[in-house]
Amino acid sequence: MSLQQQAAGRTRRETNRENNRDAILEAARVVFAELGHGATTVRDIIRRTDLASGTFYNYFESKEAVYQALTDEIGNELRAKLSAARAKAKNFEEFVENSFFTYFRYYAEKPQIYNLVRANRTLDAFPSSLSGQQAQNGLKEMRRDMEKAMADGVIPQVDAGYVTVSMGGVAFSVRDEMMARNPLDPDGAARFATRLFLSGLSGMGDDEK
Repeated sequence: MSLQQQAAGRTRRETNRENNRDAILEAARVVFAELGHGATTVRDIIRRTDLASGTFYNYFESKEAVYQALTDEIGNELRAKLSAARAKAKNFEEFVENSFFTYFRYYAEKPQIYNLVRANRTLDAFPSSLSGQQAQNGLKEMRRDMEKAMADGVIPQVDAGYVTVSMGGVAFSVRDEMMARNPLDPDGAARFATRLFLSGLSGMGDDEK
């Protein structure tokens, strides 16, 4: 076998491994949303794929491992989108607005992820409450972005800690209400949250910001 054929074989194997892993993650996304983490079994997940039952363990040690991989994937994707949106802000209003628009559109465009979050609210991994690990990671990154924007003179000096947790609280509460409506209106939710947040902040004295 030539070196070129060997390389082609490795590429196919790597592609197959990636496809198999993605198939397991996608199946897990659906099953965890339907059954919740506690009721889900590895068998439930693998049945939603075209893979042999033993294939699961070539990629994940347990349902907890695939669950963690899933939460990491979702959290990393959402946080990257939020950070990129905030980086485009030219002032404080855009910083807030970009954050809310990106957040609400993400869930509106991916209702399955919201169903997954809702079905597993008691677990710390998902961004289902402000105390969850993924939510805490997101809040830390928002505070970091806010402090950088203040240092760069893009937004005024504010109490980054209070502003961050306040925006997080508004986002979580409005998201749940938005997802309960039909049709979904992420832009309307974002405009409402932005007005609510900015009007409340503008009513504070300078010594309170």
